[in-house]
Amino acid sequence: MLQKSSATRWLPTLGLLLLASGLGVVFSFLGRRQDLEHSVPEFIALSLAAGVLYVTGVFVVEHFILPPSALLVIVLGGLFFRLCLLPRPPALSDDVYRYQWEGRVERLHINPYAVYPAMPGLSALEDHLHPIETGRTVSTLYPPLTEWSFSWVRTIAGYKLLYTGFDLAALGVLAALLVVSGRPLHRLLIYAWNPCVLVSFALCGHHDSLAIFTLLAAILFTMLRKPALSLSFLALSAISKFFSVLLLPSILRRAGKLYPLLFAAVVGLSYLPFRGAGRRLFKGLSAYAAGWEGNDSLFRLIRAAGNSKPQAELVAATLLVILVAYASRRRLVPTSAGLVLISGLLFLSPTAFPWYFTWIVPFLCFDARAPLLLLSITSVLGYAPVVAYAAGQPYRDSTFILLLEYAPVLAWLVYQGDPLIS
Repeated sequence: MLQKSSATRWLPTLGLLLLASGLGVVFSFLGRRQDLEHSVPEFIALSLAAGVLYVTGVFVVEHFILPPSALLVIVLGGLFFRLCLLPRPPALSDDVYRYQWEGRVERLHINPYAVYPAMPGLSALEDHLHPIETGRTVSTLYPPLTEWSFSWVRTIAGYKLLYTGFDLAALGVLAALLVVSGRPLHRLLIYAWNPCVLVSFALCGHHDSLAIFTLLAAILFTMLRKPALSLSFLALSAISKFFSVLLLPSILRRAGKLYPLLFAAVVGLSYLPFRGAGRRLFKGLSAYAAGWEGNDSLFRLIRAAGNSKPQAELVAATLLVILVAYASRRRLVPTSAGLVLISGLLFLSPTAFPWYFTWIVPFLCFDARAPLLLLSITSVLGYAPVVAYAAGQPYRDSTFILLLEYAPVLAWLVYQGDPLIS
């Protein structure tokens, strides 16, 4: 961390207040705009502008001594930005309408791993104002805890409120982690003001906040030396989204020999209510893995080397396993391991939707790596295919847009040398 200046303390706070005002204007405008799907270039431009203001705020937090009043500006600013976006119907992604369908299936006690939206007799469960466009013949790919969460609310506004609630809960756990690790609480700005986080949860209502919250709780309990709670929450995160499994070796290293059984028991028991699906239990996930490829970076380069998709997936998986082993060998603390492994996963994945990048943002609160901060901003370019998709054309990536999104980040990482693991 760079040495902080001894400049007059109220000036940086005033700067944060001005930056918060600028971000408030941007998010207020986005919250009132009714046709974002048909104004994606304007949305991207505004999001990138917000990214500039956000990165300036990170600079202030990292380089200046800030009084407690600055923390109040950070927290209230984060709350206000979310309130600007929450009332607006979801835009740029229609995943939340699939969540609603899954929730209706759950409340009828139908096994979601055995049915799909196009199945005869289930058309009444669909929101006919917002028909499900993709995956109509595929059963759910979501793990059990996420599936259950879909049944907790009934309305689209309810889903946005639920997952924004978990987003704010993650912010609370982050505050505890910063205290436990001896880092300034002002670093909460890195998560609270991040445009990718705000758009993904408060605007689009994605469910990833549930998995992020439980993962951060697992890390907090690891640092507090409470292995039973740590492994339990890690299992809850894994049955919310599978990304969290990558941190299992790092967290198990700090637990006793029997704790892997606790993790396996929680995961196994969560699938028991759905065992009637038999071989179809992971069919939706396998169909997603086989059929989707989009907004990818290093995976695309592996494909470009002449590999088929299965070959590229094998290469990517091998590299990821090596990265997991290396992080474990280096005995990285869980926050550092999270940054390294989740970043590696996103770079190597065949699919990296913009909201996936919310996963790296909490870990940047502990190590604000500039290239990855940039990636959390440029990830908004991943929404560019919505332009053609809204016009009825196939959802297809542009090589030029992918270069804009990833080339500066990867070049910066290469220039730094050994940029992630220190």
